[in-house]
Amino acid sequence: MTEKNNWKAWLYLLPTILLIGVFMIYPLVDVVVYSLEENYNFVSQSFTGVGFYNYQFVLRDPYFLKAIKNTFIVVIITVPLSTLIALLIAVALNSIKPLKNIFQTIFFLPYVTNTIAVGLVFMIIFDETPYSIGFANLVMSLFKMGPIDFIDGPYAAKMFVLCFYIIWVVMPFKILVLLGSLQSVKKDYYDAAAVDQATRFTMFTKITVPMISPYISYLIITGFIGAFKQYNDAVALFGTNLDSQGMNTIVGYVYNMLYNETGGYPSYASSAAIILFVIVLTITVINLNVNKRTVHY
Repeated sequence: MTEKNNWKAWLYLLPTILLIGVFMIYPLVDVVVYSLEENYNFVSQSFTGVGFYNYQFVLRDPYFLKAIKNTFIVVIITVPLSTLIALLIAVALNSIKPLKNIFQTIFFLPYVTNTIAVGLVFMIIFDETPYSIGFANLVMSLFKMGPIDFIDGPYAAKMFVLCFYIIWVVMPFKILVLLGSLQSVKKDYYDAAAVDQATRFTMFTKITVPMISPYISYLIITGFIGAFKQYNDAVALFGTNLDSQGMNTIVGYVYNMLYNETGGYPSYASSAAIILFVIVLTITVINLNVNKRTVHY
C-alpha cells in the first residue's frame, strides 16, 4: 500500500520535476560546460580545448573586478540598511491605530511601481542638466552645500544614488513581511514584560526581535541573493553603458559578454555566472549556519 502511494506521489511531482529539470538543472549544467570550453566560437559552435582559461581571463579582467567591487558595495550597504529601516518602520506602523491602512498603502506603493519609472524619477531628483541643478542639489543649496553631479559625477555620488534607489525599491516588501510578523506576536508577552516594568527598548530587543527572527533571517538571505543579482536598477539610473560609468555589476558583466557590442563570448559569460553562483551559494550557506545559532523558531 505504501509503495503504491509512493508511485502516486512521484506521479503528482512529475510535472514539477520536469519543469525544474528543463528550466533549472539543464541550463546550469550547460553553463558549466560552456565555462570550460576554451576559445569557443559562437558561429561554428567549436572550441579548441577544455580547461579553466575562461575563469582565469574573467578573474583578471578589470571590468569584472570593477563589477565585483560595485556588487559587494551594494550588498554590504543595502541589505543591512534596508532591513533595519524596514524593521523600524514596521514597528512604527504596527503601533499606529488611526490611518494605519493608509500608511501601509503609501509605504507599499514603490513595490508595485515599475522599476524604470522609479529610476526616471530618481534621475529627475539627482540629475544635473544644463537647465536645472536637480531637486537634490536645490535642497543642498539651502544648506550651502553642493552642487554635486550624482549621475555623471564622482563615483561615491553615483554609488550613493544607486544604494539609495535600491533601498527605496526593496524596502516596501520587507515592511510588508515584517508588519505581518509583528502582528503574529502574542500580546501576552508584552503584558508580562510591562508587569516587570520593562522599557520599550527592552521589549523590542528581548521580545520583538527574537519572536520575528525567522522573518528577519528570511529577508536577509533573500536580500543578499537579490543584491548580488542587481542590474536593472543600475540601468534605470545610469543607462545601458554601465562600464563607461564605472557602475557595472556582475550580472551586467555577464549580459555584456553575451549581448553587448563587444559581446558574443558565452564562455566568458558562463564563467562569470558560475563565479556569481559560487559567491551567492557561499554567502547563503554562511547565513544559514549563523541563523542556526541566532534565529529562534
